[in-house]
Amino acid sequence: MKSAFLVAATSAVLLAAPASAQGVKIGILNDQSGVYADYGGKWSVEAARMAIEDFGGEVLGQKIELITADHQNKPDLASSIARRWYDVENVDMITELTTSSVALAIHELSKEKKKIDIVVGAATSRLTGDACQPYGFHWAYDTHALGVGTGGALTKAGGDTWFFLTADYAFGYALEKDTSEIVTANGGKVVGSVRVPLNSSDFSSFLLQAQSSKAKIVGLANAGLDTTNSIKQASEFGIVSGGQKLAGLLMTLAEVNGLGLQAAQGLVLTEGYYWDLNDKTRNLGERFLKRTGRMPSMIHAGTYSATLSYLKAVKAAGTKDPDAVAKKLKELPVDDDFAQGGKVLENGRMVHDMYLFEVKKPSESKKPWDYYKLLATVPGDKAFFTAKESGCPLTK
Repeated sequence: MKSAFLVAATSAVLLAAPASAQGVKIGILNDQSGVYADYGGKWSVEAARMAIEDFGGEVLGQKIELITADHQNKPDLASSIARRWYDVENVDMITELTTSSVALAIHELSKEKKKIDIVVGAATSRLTGDACQPYGFHWAYDTHALGVGTGGALTKAGGDTWFFLTADYAFGYALEKDTSEIVTANGGKVVGSVRVPLNSSDFSSFLLQAQSSKAKIVGLANAGLDTTNSIKQASEFGIVSGGQKLAGLLMTLAEVNGLGLQAAQGLVLTEGYYWDLNDKTRNLGERFLKRTGRMPSMIHAGTYSATLSYLKAVKAAGTKDPDAVAKKLKELPVDDDFAQGGKVLENGRMVHDMYLFEVKKPSESKKPWDYYKLLATVPGDKAFFTAKESGCPLTK
C-alpha cells in the first residue's frame, strides 16, 4: 500500500531525529481508495492542511506536520498504522477516521496509549456513549443527530412506516437503532430491515424486500458509494415512482454531487455544514473550492474544524500533554467556519446545530454546487445526546 510505504519510509528518518525536533504531528487516517474515498479521502487531507496553514504552520514554537494513510476500511490495518504512528512516529493526534468499526478500534487504542483522537468521518454515537474515553472526541455529526434530523422530520410529515437498508457493520447498526428510536418516539413504526454488505454492487434483492414491505419511507442506513448506488438502483425499480420515499440517512454534498440533481432531487437529508449557509461557511467553502475544484461536505469542513480546534487547545494548554490538551478541548468554545457556538461536552461530543435539507430540483439550482434548500435548523442540544443521556462512563 503506497501510503503505508510512505509512512514507513518517513518513520526511518524520524527515528534518527531527536524528539525535540519532531514538532506537533497530526495524522489523517481514512479511506482514500474505497467506498468512502469521495466522502472523506484526500479532500479531508486538504481540509486539515488548510487548518494548519490558517493557524500559521506552527504552535508553541514547533512546526506542525501532517501525515496520512489509507486504512481501506479495515480495523486491523487501521490499528496497525495507528499503533506505529503513536509508538514510533510520535503522532500527537489522529483525526477523520472514516468507518465506525475503524473509529471504535482507534478510540480504544488511543485510550491505551493516552493519545488524542478526534473522529469526524465515522458516525456511531457509541464513540461518546458506552465506548467513550478521556482522550476521544467526536466532531461533525453522529447517528443520533442524523436520526433526530431526517428520521424525526419525515415521521412528523406523515412518513410513519419505515423499512431500513442497513450497512452490515457498526455504523449501519447504530444508524438504524438511533433512527428507529426517533421514528417510534414520534409515533411511527419500523416494519422491517435488511443488512447489506459494505461495498455492494447489486442492491436488487434488498430493494425488492423494501418495495414489498410497502413502508412509506425506505431508510438508507449506509453512506458513500453504497448510498449513491442504492439510490440509482431504487430508481430503476420504480421505488419512488411507486409512492415510497427514500431517506438518505447519511448523505453529504459529495454523494449529491456524484448522483447529480436529476437523480437526487427531493431527497431529504441532514448535515452539520453547508457551504452556502452564512458568510463563515461561504468563506471556508470558496477557499476550499479554489484549492480542490469542489465544495466541502460536513466531513471535510469538520476535519478542518477538528484540526484547528486541536491546535487552539495545544496553544491554550501551553503543552502537547494529552491530559492538558483534552481539558482545553472541553473548555474552549468551537467558533470557526464549520460551526458557530459549538461546545464540547464531558464525553467528548462536540455539540453544534444540525441542518435538515431537501435537495433542489435542477430548475431551482442557480449556480454550481447550489444543491440544498434549508428546511429546518435542529439546535445542537436537541440533535445530540447530553453527556448524561449518552451512557458514557466518564459522566457517571
